[in-house]
Amino acid sequence: MIEGALVDTAIEILMKGLVDKVDAQVQYVLGFEHEFEAMKSELVILQAYLSDVDRHKEKSKTLEAASAKLRELIYGIDDLVIDCQNRVDYEKMKNSYLSSISLRGLYFRNQIGKKLAEINREIVNMRQTLNIIPPMVSLYKSEELGSSGSGSVRWTSDIFDEYQTVGLTEDTRTLKRWILPCNRSLQLIGIVGMGGLGKTTLAQKIYNDREVCSRFNMKIWVCKSTFDELEIMKSILQQLKKEDHGSDRNVLLKRIHEALSNKKYLIVMDDVWSIDDGWWKRIFEGLPKTEKQSSCIIITSRNEDVVRRMGVEEEQIHRHKLLSEEEGWLLFCKVAFVSSKRKCKDPKLERVGKDILRKCGGLPLAIKTIGGLLSSKPQFLSAWQPISEDLPQILANESKSHDSLLATLQLSYDELPLNLKQCILCFAIYPEDYEIEVDQLANWWVGEGFVYKKGTKIARKMALECLSELINRCLVEAVRKRNYDGRVYSCKMHDMIREMIIRIAKEGSFCSLDDKNANIATIHSRRLGVTNETLLQPLAGNSKLRALLLTKANYIGFTRQVALAQVKSLRVLDLSHIKLEKSSQFCEEDMWRWITSLKRLAYLDLRDVANLTRLPRSIKKLWGLQILVLGECKNLEQLPRSITALPKLIVLDVGNCTSLSYLPRGLSKLSHLQELYGFKIPDATIQNACHLRDLKGLRELRVLQLDVTEKSMIEEDELTVLEQFQQLKMLVINAGDRTEEVFLERLEKLSPPKSLEELYLRNFCGHTTPAWIAPELLDRLQYLCIEDSSVLQHMSDRFRGSDGNKWRIEGLCLKYLPNLEETWEGIKSAMPGLTYVEVSHCNSLKSFTCAVKNMGCWRKPEEENEEPDVVSLMEEHHHCHHKDDMN
Repeated sequence: MIEGALVDTAIEILMKGLVDKVDAQVQYVLGFEHEFEAMKSELVILQAYLSDVDRHKEKSKTLEAASAKLRELIYGIDDLVIDCQNRVDYEKMKNSYLSSISLRGLYFRNQIGKKLAEINREIVNMRQTLNIIPPMVSLYKSEELGSSGSGSVRWTSDIFDEYQTVGLTEDTRTLKRWILPCNRSLQLIGIVGMGGLGKTTLAQKIYNDREVCSRFNMKIWVCKSTFDELEIMKSILQQLKKEDHGSDRNVLLKRIHEALSNKKYLIVMDDVWSIDDGWWKRIFEGLPKTEKQSSCIIITSRNEDVVRRMGVEEEQIHRHKLLSEEEGWLLFCKVAFVSSKRKCKDPKLERVGKDILRKCGGLPLAIKTIGGLLSSKPQFLSAWQPISEDLPQILANESKSHDSLLATLQLSYDELPLNLKQCILCFAIYPEDYEIEVDQLANWWVGEGFVYKKGTKIARKMALECLSELINRCLVEAVRKRNYDGRVYSCKMHDMIREMIIRIAKEGSFCSLDDKNANIATIHSRRLGVTNETLLQPLAGNSKLRALLLTKANYIGFTRQVALAQVKSLRVLDLSHIKLEKSSQFCEEDMWRWITSLKRLAYLDLRDVANLTRLPRSIKKLWGLQILVLGECKNLEQLPRSITALPKLIVLDVGNCTSLSYLPRGLSKLSHLQELYGFKIPDATIQNACHLRDLKGLRELRVLQLDVTEKSMIEEDELTVLEQFQQLKMLVINAGDRTEEVFLERLEKLSPPKSLEELYLRNFCGHTTPAWIAPELLDRLQYLCIEDSSVLQHMSDRFRGSDGNKWRIEGLCLKYLPNLEETWEGIKSAMPGLTYVEVSHCNSLKSFTCAVKNMGCWRKPEEENEEPDVVSLMEEHHHCHHKDDMN
């Protein structure tokens, strides 16, 4: 196997982060400036040394042992710095000298002083230990370290569109010749080949082919390499929109049989590794098989023997081939030359590119990954030549094709900037083939400090840009995304890339994994993805855990013993969708007692916790909390006023909390708040409520979602509040189907900021759009979505603009507006810059070039001589086996 870097990524990144964190504010407020300066100096030396050692790939048992100790030391320093920062914020909030000289304040300083002295002694000892190795230190300037960072990276789009496949025409024809004839009751087809060859891509192409789609009534995609029998049955039932509760396999199989009876169905079993436990035989015997059905099952596997044992006949096995040189070059160009319209314009660069391509051996995954790496580099020979020269040596050390591919992938990982290396390691905690919500990833990265605010770009924006880079480099795959601009909502990782990431994560003790690469809880775990099979008892003795996220679980095996675990280093806690029962060992009271003891917590997610009714006043103990997600907690009735005492909060999400009627007064104290979802406009008579006027202090807001309730009222002195949010980029107004004339008049008079780039108006009951939705008032607006109104009939006169004032809108979405009477010509005239239009259930629209009664979209062609892309979104949905994108 490939040997990893001697100095693991975690150490290098943590050290760089610590140097950034130990700033003057912490030093001088606490009075330990000399100790912090000494620490910072030593860290800079160690950072430079380790970077230099890693660059030279020198091996040493001494350094290997020292690295493990150094990792522990640095995590400890990080905890101490966080404690200091939180104490500083606490004293600022109290705004009192007395808080610093209180008994508790003096005790804190005493303990910090002792820890600092001890840590500095350990750092000096560590440096002396490392000096045993022949010195190779080149004291680079700190800004030069990790010079492969994003400074030289050029991006021409946020993410790629779906990668156009190449070389599949003949393969597709062959498989369709087998599938389309209706001459068998149930046909089995196998697609076999090594990892990274494109078996799944071919299966997807067949699955979404229009002729194939019209041939079958039902289509089911099963993508679980572990192939747990119960999980497969539940996945099938979910896609059939049938009840999937329970664990009785016979009952579930009966439901599947009933749902598929008298239906022509297509099932894809993707990436099957083994059938040794008999799961396939039991499921196959339960599927209906009649001559009238002519159904089909497609199986993809790396192991040809597996598909034979599953019943596929020799003549129905398709052996997927490597790409030809011409096909490989076509794919390579689409990835590597995205900035030059996927064409290579330099003959010398083309020669180097084709030389690199030949070394990829026709493997699509290797071609895309190396192409993604090169797309991040300038199109100069000096940037490409080292890759071409290094690749043969790396591949020569790997005798097996599997290891050869991993070596190719390793090269792409090695070229990542430091922050991206840390971010991509997070994928190691997720199960294979797991669809990951982008919001969870972004919040995690912010919570652990892997990304942070840079200039005017907020931390979550930086996190999304990091994910886009990983997608552009073909290391992560987009699954669900918005049609208009490709904004990604969920993603996943190819199993070969995941295999490489898991190996690196193991080497650096990023997380704990068993022999089957499943994430497990141990007393040494630093990050944990919880499934229904995870045993949490070992956490009782864990003081190192930094991130705990529910992945494939809706309950958590906590006992009170585990709840009392000293996981004091926890930064990230995602318990979304967890089921809490009063009679269980871990109820709501236990949960809050445990959570509020986690003083270093930065990200807390309790989305869709059905039985969550309240937040305790003790939530204010979480001084370091930056992100709090409570969306979709339908039984949450009230937030405590103490929530306004969280000085670092940047995201507060209470969207779709239907039992919540208002938010508490004092939200303006959250001066760093950047995203606020689900702000309930309250009844004007409620004294304890936060009113729209009370938000004036939130100068950092980028995203605001306003929810109107039955008793909501906008007062006269609140009409201009929104225009004060000069950094607001996205505004969502859920107008609550309110029809009262007074309320609609107030909504009509709102004054939003000119900074808006995205606007969503939902459940609006006016006959015309509000007058403030006009190009002269919103001249930076790029995307407009209006949906769910049976009353709306026309756009206002101001909406249409004038000759000198036209919309700059590029994306338009109109959904469920049955009485909206507008013409395509009128829309195009008002919005000459439109590139994408999506329409759904707008029966009264006239002369639109796409479907308006169901779901349709229009996309402007990239080239002037191309025809516009007009397609039914139902058909577009067929192009991908995942859920349709969301807005």
